[in-house]
Amino acid sequence: MAKTLYKVTFLNAGKVYELYAHQVASGALWGFTEVSELVFDVHDGVVIDPTEERLRDEFGNTRVLHLPMQSIVRIEEVARKGQSAIRDAATGEKVITPFPLPSKPR
Repeated sequence: MAKTLYKVTFLNAGKVYELYAHQVASGALWGFTEVSELVFDVHDGVVIDPTEERLRDEFGNTRVLHLPMQSIVRIEEVARKGQSAIRDAATGEKVITPFPLPSKPR
């Protein structure tokens, strides 16, 4: 039997984060929700999603994420993992860190 998968959407520093996790529960700390067993895509190929990589760098070593209840936008139980994202809270557009291009010689 497959583990339950949750899509957790929350606000952080003016951005909307969308992460996937296997465990979501009321926290032992009053007013917080515990999110654990975060799920990230594992790519062995050449193409790497920069947003997924950024989220893995930020939350990859996190055992349990304690989110204040007022920062949570939505928690959904989903059948399969979609693409994790970081969006601007005001516009809803994805926040993408551009790949650095080589500068022109002077």
